[in-house]
Amino acid sequence: MMKEGGGRKQGAASPCAACKLLRRRCAQDCVFAPYFPADEPQKFANVHKVFGASNVNKMLQDLPMHQRGDAVSSMVYEANARVRDPVYGCVGAISSLQQQIDVLQTQLALAQAEVAHLRVRQNRCFSIHGPRPTSPTNTLDSHVKPIFDMDMVVDQASYGSSMWS
Repeated sequence: MMKEGGGRKQGAASPCAACKLLRRRCAQDCVFAPYFPADEPQKFANVHKVFGASNVNKMLQDLPMHQRGDAVSSMVYEANARVRDPVYGCVGAISSLQQQIDVLQTQLALAQAEVAHLRVRQNRCFSIHGPRPTSPTNTLDSHVKPIFDMDMVVDQASYGSSMWS
């Protein structure tokens, strides 16, 4: 028979990962058991290393049951990030991702500028040589301006070499 909140079998001899690491008897009402199963010892080890078992116990006791799972997930994420990067933790991971976003946004802007430039070039070529005789666009008014009829100004010094050469 499963315990209502914890998922531990009554009379089970195997303590949860927290009680095993802390070398204590795992009670039926153990606050750690539902969130730190015996088969995931590293999960609690990192949380304990970063936050301390007593602090985790207090945090979980102070929260309503329906919020504890999310709190444990957050603590595990932060603890794992702290183990990987003791100085910055999650902030380091977030900062790294933000830098990647910035680089990708710059690359996207450059690609969009290049597309606009190529369309302008294509439209200029089209206006110089005129429409092709077999083109279905011959029926359109000749005074309609292309959507991207503009000159692109790019500060090449800030982007290195020219993107169009």
